[in-house]
Amino acid sequence: MIRGIERRNIFRNKADRDDFLQRLEKLLPETRTACYGWVLLSNHAHFLFRTGDIPLSNLMRRLLTGYVVGFNKRHSRSGQLFQNRFKSIVCQEEVYLKELVRYIHLNPLRAGLVADLAGLQRYRYCGHGALIGAAEVAWQDVTHVLAFFGNRTSTARQAYFAYMEEGLQQGERKDLTGGGLIRSAGGWAEAKRCGRGHVMSDERILGKSDFVETILSRAGESLNRQYVLKSSGYDLQRLAERAAALLGIEVADIFSRSRQSTRVKARSLVCFWAARELGMSLSELSRAFGLSIPGISYAVARGEVLARDYDFKLEG
Repeated sequence: MIRGIERRNIFRNKADRDDFLQRLEKLLPETRTACYGWVLLSNHAHFLFRTGDIPLSNLMRRLLTGYVVGFNKRHSRSGQLFQNRFKSIVCQEEVYLKELVRYIHLNPLRAGLVADLAGLQRYRYCGHGALIGAAEVAWQDVTHVLAFFGNRTSTARQAYFAYMEEGLQQGERKDLTGGGLIRSAGGWAEAKRCGRGHVMSDERILGKSDFVETILSRAGESLNRQYVLKSSGYDLQRLAERAAALLGIEVADIFSRSRQSTRVKARSLVCFWAARELGMSLSELSRAFGLSIPGISYAVARGEVLARDYDFKLEG
């Protein structure tokens, strides 16, 4: 899910929407990401993706950063466009795929952009038309979704349409949209201790208890490290102290807006560690450094390269 900052429009016209879709068409195959459902509204958008071996963050960083640059040029503006980082929820496919596809594709009806399912079928900026056979979207995986409704395409489409009709009275579903990574000091490890019901219905995972436990277990190593680092006193200041020591500059230099090469490298290293090791959001780092979110995104990417190429370690 992505939203405009202060609920402002992220799509002002057809050119904006088409530009966004063209970027998706290019990036989905490049990142080996499948798209099962999607909708673009004026100030927000929803997607149902299945990632491959390339992380979702890779797709979203390239998609949103590139789109913002084009949007700002078209509309002679500058600055942040999206509200914080994108919001994501891990979903158990066999339990939630049909519900999520329906919920996402009914958004234009709930928003009053179309009057009925016939209008939704003609709405260009939603995956419903492709599933019903009224539109062709090369990058949308129609076959996989229809397989949940039947073995033959014609009967599957009929069953899908009936399923959509059944959902017309659905309002906003907080249980399907209330996601987002917990960034408390404890991270997921602490959330798990709050009880299984809390984890299932809360921030980041939609699924039955065994699925939730599996996801938590798989994520445990990196998330527990985040907890350990925070418990050991690692914060932005301490990251800056470490980067300053490695690159031989003052801590204050890192928080200046100087474009001097060594200071930029140190700042990038701090941004990378803060985002990946401590789980800080791009918006938090944007405020801390007085830089735009795209600028912070670039810094994180540069910092990752520096850490890899020079074997810079946070703990030394």
